[in-house]
Amino acid sequence: MPAVSTAAVLPAAAPESAADSAAGVPPRPRPVKQASKVPAAENTLRILKLLASKRGPMAASNIAAALGLPRSSVYHLLGVMEANGFVLHLHEEQRYGLGISAFELSSGYSRQEPLSRLGRPLLASLVDVIGESAHLAVLHGRDVLYIVEERAKNRPSLVTDVGVRLPSHLTASGRAILAALPKSQVRALYPNTAAFTARHETESPIMKYSVLSSHLDQVRQRGYATEHGEVTPGFGSIAAAVTDHAGWPTAAVAVTFLEDKLPADQWPALAARVQKAADELSLRIHGRPGSNQPA
Repeated sequence: MPAVSTAAVLPAAAPESAADSAAGVPPRPRPVKQASKVPAAENTLRILKLLASKRGPMAASNIAAALGLPRSSVYHLLGVMEANGFVLHLHEEQRYGLGISAFELSSGYSRQEPLSRLGRPLLASLVDVIGESAHLAVLHGRDVLYIVEERAKNRPSLVTDVGVRLPSHLTASGRAILAALPKSQVRALYPNTAAFTARHETESPIMKYSVLSSHLDQVRQRGYATEHGEVTPGFGSIAAAVTDHAGWPTAAVAVTFLEDKLPADQWPALAARVQKAADELSLRIHGRPGSNQPA
């Protein structure tokens, strides 16, 4: 009986790390995705996720091609989703878009405040480790809106209470989010100098688009954003973006501290902890940690 090659039945080996290779550890097999026991349910969700990722409705044939599914199966699934309001069939265009039930799901998502619920314990752990106050913010127009604040013990109160809005170009949180947006989106948010404001008599160094754009390039290159006393004199902040499955910035994790208590050479180490917390929250919302949207 001829020998059977194991290459056809075993998953490809994962690349060895330098440490594993040096220690003589054999390559680890790659994890194999298990076949779904409910393929119809999985394919329904795949269709919804695909439609949600597009800027406009799609033809059923394009949905089938994008997902590698038989057209007949796609039409059947779309029919069920249309009957339940999750997709809308645009007859004149012969395309399918998201329906009102999908919108209701997103509204329910907002009402349940998952970002706050998932982010609060991560921020609490971060504060316990670093001994500085931390907060979570989302973009709201040209402002950032603070949705979680975790105050460190024996640290002064901050202006970043839950519900407070601040100009995003002045804050580390806002800069982290803006840096993860396409440049065209940032330009649309800041069309002229009237879009820039300062909080104090001393004007912020970022008061026009060209300066903001250059600063955001530095944030992308460095991987985290900073702020030096532009919100509250004497306080500095470090922030990193939380990104969704498409690499789009959903929020930002930030820490704030008295600048004279933290030497500049310690900022990168603190930034690494902030980035780790942001990456963990990205994973919890099924996002792509540490990703910046290309320009």
